[in-house]
Amino acid sequence: MTDDETQIRTLIERWAKAAHEGDIEGVLADHADDIVMFDVPPPDDGVRGIDRYRETWPPFFVWQQLGACFDLLSLDITAGDDVAFAHALLRCGTEEELRKDPEGRLRLTIGLRKEAGRWVVTHEHHSFPAKV
Repeated sequence: MTDDETQIRTLIERWAKAAHEGDIEGVLADHADDIVMFDVPPPDDGVRGIDRYRETWPPFFVWQQLGACFDLLSLDITAGDDVAFAHALLRCGTEEELRKDPEGRLRLTIGLRKEAGRWVVTHEHHSFPAKV
């Protein structure tokens, strides 16, 4: 693993831990001001900017306080000199949701760029597979 991949892995693991713990400042750390996120709940056209990104997290933290988990299961990273992407699978749901679908996984794709020698998240996409 390269030094950049190690830095990115640490960044994403720290972000996932902050999300799990309801730590908004930890969630926002290492995110670009112009972050774009496509999330499971609306709006379907995503949110743009760090302020809108911040606004999406309190409802997730409330839901998580009902007993939901947010566990990073796998993480793969590809890093260039100044851009990178990562994809991951997470176990994410309440006990009831996971009982109904124990193999259900949240899919996560993250885009990053290097700014002043430091990796920042510029894009997040969270989704669950459609069950047909």
